[in-house]
Amino acid sequence: MQLTITNLNKTYSNGVQALQNVNLTINQGMFGLLGPNGAGKSSLMRTIATLQEADTGTITLGDINVLTQKEEVRKTLGYLPQEFGVYPKVDAVTLLNHLAVLKGITNSKERKELVESLLQKTNLWEARKKNLGGYSGGMKQRFGIAQALLANPKLIIVDEPTAGLDPAERNRFLNLLSELGENTIVILSTHIVEDVKELCQDMAVFNKGQVLYKGNPFDAIQEIEGKIWRKRIQKAELADYKKNFTLISDKLIGGSPVIHVLADSNPDGTFDAVNGDLEDVYFAKIFANA
Repeated sequence: MQLTITNLNKTYSNGVQALQNVNLTINQGMFGLLGPNGAGKSSLMRTIATLQEADTGTITLGDINVLTQKEEVRKTLGYLPQEFGVYPKVDAVTLLNHLAVLKGITNSKERKELVESLLQKTNLWEARKKNLGGYSGGMKQRFGIAQALLANPKLIIVDEPTAGLDPAERNRFLNLLSELGENTIVILSTHIVEDVKELCQDMAVFNKGQVLYKGNPFDAIQEIEGKIWRKRIQKAELADYKKNFTLISDKLIGGSPVIHVLADSNPDGTFDAVNGDLEDVYFAKIFANA
């Protein structure tokens, strides 16, 4: 199955153009949608998930028209938004069972087996009788994935799923997403570059409602090979370097800025060559669109 987005546009009533002529083709596997906060990623995800209307354009999932056949999409969609609520005084088994009923799984034996299987898959079996209000952030995210998988979806959308998770919970969650991507289209919308680098075979860099790059993360890194230059400077020099060079990022290390510059050759003979990574790709694409 393939998700195809063609010439998609969305402008809100306040005049913000959230989506500008978006074109993407997304195949089975993990797809990373990478962009800063406010880039329009959530607007795109909500449109695909049938939660808001587009102004113009088309989205198809296989032979389903996403914009007009919303009920058909919802039957095969698993969606984990950036923020979602749970009933804090209800345990995982009870709530997941209730959600399964709402999904139309009326056979009690089938429903029981499915709920147990999902709690095992998401590593929540030992905490299945614990009220959700006592879950950690990572456990709640994994419960979110469990509910998203109730309908055996062909398309899974997760929006900023690792924000706020500690390293151990983040690894557990990413491993789960990677496993799901073996048989499903999984769209991972995030501003965390490492999540995309570790998981996704395909990606897009998104900003100001536009697709700035679409391709394989490692191909993107190869495109900037030999073009990233690093230098430690004084804080007072930063403005001049921003003015005179294509400075794509700066980071304070030990109290002094360390800058990365994009150039075909050593900008002034004083920089060190470094191997570019996906973060450099990301900043370079965002800088070019600034």
